[in-house]
Amino acid sequence: MTPPAIHRVTTLELDVEPWSWPFAQVRAAEIAAHFAGKQAEKPQIWNGRILLARNPDFTMSGFRAGYFETDFAAFLAWRDWGFPDRDIFNGFGMGALRSNDGAFVLGEMGQHTANAGRIYFPSGTPDLDDISGGSVDMAGSVGREVAEETGLTAADYRADPHWDCVVSGRSIAMIRILHVNASAEALRARIEANLAAQREPELSAVHLVRGVGDLTAAMPRFVTAFIEAQFSAS
Repeated sequence: MTPPAIHRVTTLELDVEPWSWPFAQVRAAEIAAHFAGKQAEKPQIWNGRILLARNPDFTMSGFRAGYFETDFAAFLAWRDWGFPDRDIFNGFGMGALRSNDGAFVLGEMGQHTANAGRIYFPSGTPDLDDISGGSVDMAGSVGREVAEETGLTAADYRADPHWDCVVSGRSIAMIRILHVNASAEALRARIEANLAAQREPELSAVHLVRGVGDLTAAMPRFVTAFIEAQFSAS
């Protein structure tokens, strides 16, 4: 497998295009059956509208791609069947929460979610709520996911001006470090208190990464590659 590549950029041009995905059309019946099986296992998942992407292009300081609308069922089938359409990728933002004592804070997805047990930064595949002026507002998407998963708002952190785009397989994770003026333990306690107040939180646990020794197999490769690069540079 090709190792992840990391591109640091300062601008994102993520226009939403009117385009129909042939994979979703041709295999619609199979996709519906696959999703019905998944929903029987986890009734909480629902077939909402999401945004996937194509035509990725990196420049000296920017990244651009074209996004299109599809449904979660088609995305789930494409992912679970080994990404049969290699021209498409999942391009999403992640908020890499970092405490003032240098630790990264990650969340473990709950058992009722489609990514149960996986550990990563607050994130989510963009959806229609992330569209602004005909483009995907990735900074807004990250802010929304951070608030939903942890309870933190933009007033609680300082965002780096750049993005580290980690290309790994059919995923491009656009990661931005969010610096929080609190210790790792205090930040974890705050997030855990927020989760305890929710009826059905997305996260089941909060994990601290103070060095590469804290990385685990439950963390996707785009997350571990990013963290490895951060600690090797410090």
